[in-house]
This record gives sequence, C-alpha cells and structure tokens, in this order.
Amino acid sequence: MLSLLPPHYTALVIGASGGIGAAIIQQLLASSNVGHIIAVSRQTLQSNDDRLTHLTVDVSKEEGRLELKKAVAAQPIHFFFNAIGILHDEALHLQPEKRFDQLNADTLAQVMNINAFAPILLLATLQDSFKGSHPTVIASLSARVGSITDNQFGGWYSYRASKAAHNMLLKTASIELKRLNKQSVVLCLHPGTTDTALSKPFQSRVPNEKLFTPKFVAEQLLAVIAQRTPEDSGSFWDWNGQPIDW
Repeated sequence: MLSLLPPHYTALVIGASGGIGAAIIQQLLASSNVGHIIAVSRQTLQSNDDRLTHLTVDVSKEEGRLELKKAVAAQPIHFFFNAIGILHDEALHLQPEKRFDQLNADTLAQVMNINAFAPILLLATLQDSFKGSHPTVIASLSARVGSITDNQFGGWYSYRASKAAHNMLLKTASIELKRLNKQSVVLCLHPGTTDTALSKPFQSRVPNEKLFTPKFVAEQLLAVIAQRTPEDSGSFWDWNGQPIDW
C-alpha cells in the first residue's frame, strides 16, 4: 500500500469521523508501513492504536487550521487525505439547488467554503510540512459532478461549482508544490456514491450495485493512489482508476 512513501510514514486524515475518512484510517492502520496517523474531525474518534493521534478541530475555520498547524509543528507529512465535504444540511436548510429560484448567496458561500476553500487553505497553512525532498501524496475528495465537461443534466449549482473550484485550486496547488517538492503528488478523487450521511437522502435513485460501502471505497481509492507517480500530480481520478475530464 502506497509504496511511493517511506517506511513508518506520517499520514494526516481530515474528516476522520466521516464514513470515508474513518474507513481510510482503518485501512491505513491495517498496514505496518504507517508510523503515525493524525486524525482530524469535529467529533471525537475512539481508537486504542498508539499510532493514532486525534485532534478535535473545525478546519473550515481559520482558528481550527491554525490549531492544526501548531499541533503538526512543521513535521513532514507524507500522506494527506481530505474527506470533508457538504452537500446538504438540515439545520442550515441547505439542499442541492435544482432551479434558479432556489439559489441564495449564503448557501453558495457555505458550500464553497467547506468544499473548495477549506482544503486549499489547509494546504497553504501546512505548506511547511509538504516542502522538502520527502515523498508526499495529497489526495482530496472531489466529485464527478464537478467536471464541467461531464455536466449534461444541470442542477446542484453550489455543489457542482464548489467541486469544480476545488479541482482548479488543487490543480494550481500541484504546480506550486512541484517547485517546493519534486516528489509531491496532488490528486483529486471521485469516490462514487458511497453509503454515508452525505449521500443518504439521494440513495433511493442509486442501483444497489452502484452504492458502495465506505470500506470498499477506501480500498479502491488507496489502490488508485498507489498507482500514481509525481508525473500524475494535478490529475482527477475515479474510484476505479479511470481519469476524469475537467
């Protein structure tokens, strides 16, 4: 698993209490190659593995990112996995918009902040951990609906736009990081429809064979990541190892 990385590497998983984030951590802990995992989420995470450190912070806010930076203390990060994202929120009355008259500035700003701005601001905040000559893989969850080329049905304005913005920001980061660390790999990943809280309201329209478990998705994404090299930095892949058009 992740043979590009050195033995006993350090991993940082953002969104560790969510379905995919938690599954990624379980897959990493099953490998003897992992030396230390820093798991970040807003909810408490229980684990008895002494390789795991949990931080309860909200990285969508500046104070949370600065708290994480202080905890990481510029140590080299070999594997960064971002699993945070928002599609709907009952408390905020936030749902994917199908029509013009469902759009409002607050929703657009909230979805854009979590799906696009938080990931890139995390990379900026933690840049000292990615600089240097050590191998570093940065993988961030995107979505196929963020592909402008693939958009044939419309709707879901804020989610589509935020994932398209996410992809552009990560692509741009890959270019800068290549100057700061020639061994860096930056990837945008589409996990498919996964049985998590994010997709729950929309699962009735998904065939059983296309609704994946978090464990399956984590296995697939790590396999896709393992096949990538620095020459692939700044690219967009689906869970089955197929490239996605921007």
